[in-house]
Order: sequence, then C-alpha cells, then structure tokens
Amino acid sequence: QVQLVESGGGLVQPGGSLRLSCTASGSIFSINSMGWYRQAPGKERELVAGITRAVSTNYADSVKGRFTISRDNANDTVYLQMNSLKPEDTAVYYCNAVIRSSRGPMWNNYWGQGTQVTVSS
Repeated sequence: QVQLVESGGGLVQPGGSLRLSCTASGSIFSINSMGWYRQAPGKERELVAGITRAVSTNYADSVKGRFTISRDNANDTVYLQMNSLKPEDTAVYYCNAVIRSSRGPMWNNYWGQGTQVTVSS
C-alpha cells in the first residue's frame, strides 16, 4: 500500500511564506512525476506545480515567480515553497504522485489527504 502524507499548511498573512512537504511511503518501486494541486471553496481542483523525476518543472501562471517546487528523490519527498502569498492562494493543497508499486508493473495516481492553506490578515 502506498501513502502520501502532507505537512506544512496553516494560516499566514498576505505577503508571507509557507513550505509544504509531501512524503510517499509504502511499497514503492519507483516514483515518476510529483505535483501539487489546490482546491478553493466552490472551485475545481487545479494544478499548482509539477515536477518530473528528471526535475523538469511547470507552474500555473498565477503562481509563477512566487512558488517553487522541488523534490528529494532519495527520500520520496516533494516540496512547495510558497512566497508572497495572496488571499487568493487560500485553498486545500493536495500532493499528487504517479507511482509504481513494488507489487506490480502498473503506474497509479496517488493523492495526499490535503492540507489547508489560509492567507488572511
């Protein structure tokens, strides 16, 4: 069984920073792409940032220049450094990873449980 566990969310003032972490654990053979999504109340879940195993990254236009995604392949962890936070960044942030379990040849999409980020004064 594979799990993604997130941490690092919370309440921050506009202009502040937060760092989210997500670690994969369980019967993992290999991890391909990893990423962060978010969902605000009444809105659809959207991609925030993604990173391949080769460390190629992509970002939503709304976060370019403010957020940075990185990963530690040795520890099966992905990070999201969020700077210059705005109230419109308020959402539940979800970690995502495409993982091949050690129990079979298939690649599957896994999600974390979500962590709340609230940007408010």
